[in-house]
Amino acid sequence: NLASGFGAISSSPFLGEGIFTQDGNAWKHSRELLRPQLSRQKYRTLKVFRAHVDSLLRQIPTDGTEVDLQPLFFRLTLETTTDFLFGKSINGMKPGQFSKGEKFARDFDNAQSYVLRRFRLLDLYWLISGPGFWRSCSSVHQFIQEIIDARTGDKLETSEKNGHYVFDSIAQEASTRDSLRGQLLNVLLAGRDTTACLLSWTLKVSAIAFCLAQHPDVLGRLNAEIAAIVGSEDNMTQDTLKKMPYLDKDLKEVLRLYPSVPVNTRTAHKTTILPTGGGKDRNKPVLVRKGQNVAFCVYAMHRREDLYGPDAHLFRPERWAENLPLYRDEKTAMWGYLPFNGGPRVCLGRK
Repeated sequence: NLASGFGAISSSPFLGEGIFTQDGNAWKHSRELLRPQLSRQKYRTLKVFRAHVDSLLRQIPTDGTEVDLQPLFFRLTLETTTDFLFGKSINGMKPGQFSKGEKFARDFDNAQSYVLRRFRLLDLYWLISGPGFWRSCSSVHQFIQEIIDARTGDKLETSEKNGHYVFDSIAQEASTRDSLRGQLLNVLLAGRDTTACLLSWTLKVSAIAFCLAQHPDVLGRLNAEIAAIVGSEDNMTQDTLKKMPYLDKDLKEVLRLYPSVPVNTRTAHKTTILPTGGGKDRNKPVLVRKGQNVAFCVYAMHRREDLYGPDAHLFRPERWAENLPLYRDEKTAMWGYLPFNGGPRVCLGRK
């Protein structure tokens, strides 16, 4: 009974037709289209990311010089995601060199900043519609369309010949050029933005970076686990990652404290009743009328002491090996931890 609402409307000039801007049957079609493309089994090897990570590491000073990691993380994920989608990255990892890829990255960031401001204004999103927004959207669309045209005409030389991109599968199902561009942009946004935020929030800048820099004991234990499991192995796989339980706990804790989507909204497309949340004890039903907006804050929920203990505000990966209050019943365990949303709209790339 709840749809994406004004959040989708505010971002549709940028993202076009895609899984984040659709509801109903159109959304169901997009989800079924993308599900097999994001299958974990399809990407068991992580080799496709190696060159991009190596490029990132070469740009980090080794002499102790202070460096802002977040821009590098965003470029890394933009490269890996475009490689994943199209079979060729935009080569945006060289910020000193002007290129179409670098301009695309700037226009993408600018359009996204407008969308975030529109989102914060709720029903008044339309007030943020300056010429800069439309220019950035147009530039992003043109860049993606050029890649589509080259890919369709077999003029794009891909970096991978083993199927680690999804363009062809989506192109076969898309009914129009605009639909194809929209689907690709929606996946690009999800893969680029949320992954970069995760990377920057766990080593010091904005999550893995920040948390690990603040907790050298955790970093040391994590390094030891990775060195023991990986060693000199070049071709890491999903199976390799399964052998690292402390890495899993660390990522869970980062996503708990700094979820990629800290606030989300829905709009009721018909009058409905939420089972709890009303009354002084918040255990009474809540009436939500058609057209009303509902917002929920994952950031705040993930810091509740009744779910994660009295030290819920602290970064402590070891808590995930404990009997947390979160696990007191099945419903709480299912809905008390939502780094990837939940229900029908749970993130397809969560694994």
